[in-house]
Amino acid sequence: MAIDVEAQVVINRSRDDVAVYAMNPDNDPVWISGINAAKMLTEPPLGEGAQVVRLATFLGKRIEYVLEVVDHDPQALLDMRSVKGPFPMRVTYRFEEADGGTLVRIRVRGEAGGFYKLAGPLLAMSVKRSITKDVEALKKIMESEAGR
Repeated sequence: MAIDVEAQVVINRSRDDVAVYAMNPDNDPVWISGINAAKMLTEPPLGEGAQVVRLATFLGKRIEYVLEVVDHDPQALLDMRSVKGPFPMRVTYRFEEADGGTLVRIRVRGEAGGFYKLAGPLLAMSVKRSITKDVEALKKIMESEAGR
């Protein structure tokens, strides 16, 4: 089953501040639901060809997946594809200036297989709910004193 979902939010912080925070794998467990740990497998800095491993829990299952950066603009874009994991996916973060803040868009595309294929339409709804929660968590962090 093909999945293609997106969530977005406007955050009242500069694009540079939001992009730097959101593109740092060390922050993944803080704002991305289900991520228990994340670390770079390649030497920093993050850029094309860099790989990040994430340990996550999704639909009650523990999964490990590796994302490889295929396109990167430190202020505007992080586009990653899975090179290891339960199913092929693409995760794209976009950051645009908007009304003195930042419009953040996260898009997840993929082709579910195995256990996840059986979950069918519930998988797309679950991913959509998850990334919507994630952008709201990012907004809360970035607009709080802790995010400054």
